[in-house]
Amino acid sequence: MFVDPFTSLHTALSLIAIVVGIPVIADLVAGRVRALPTALFLVTAILTSVTGYGFPFHRLLPSHIVGAIALVVLALVLIARYGYRLAGAWRGVYAIGMVISHYLLIFVLIAQLFGKVPALNALAPTQSEPPFAIAQGIALLVFVVLGVLASRRFRPAIPAAA
Repeated sequence: MFVDPFTSLHTALSLIAIVVGIPVIADLVAGRVRALPTALFLVTAILTSVTGYGFPFHRLLPSHIVGAIALVVLALVLIARYGYRLAGAWRGVYAIGMVISHYLLIFVLIAQLFGKVPALNALAPTQSEPPFAIAQGIALLVFVVLGVLASRRFRPAIPAAA
């Protein structure tokens, strides 16, 4: 099956963001931040949302709305991390925003898997069936827990030059 280079780039960026996001979120829950994985996650997550608008479309789709939400959340994360250096309430904005950003990537991944993997598509061909709702519900529950933990535990010491 041939996939065009743009789709391959978009998919690769998304998968990199998802994979890199796992240790980044684990770091938040553990109360720390590492500059390189965080920057890689942010760049790939932003590029994933931006490239999502490069596909041809004739009407506003749910993916466009998710992409817009992701970009707003990521903008707040960037402001919190690099503008306000996680001072005061910006620490919580950052922690919760990072978890939401990763959740949105997982949300889209689940939708794509149910849309493109034949066995999953057979279980939920319109993505309104219980298996799809259960998968999305479990993901949401996991990320709500991670968000609560990250917002409570993330208290890093950020050097002035970070």
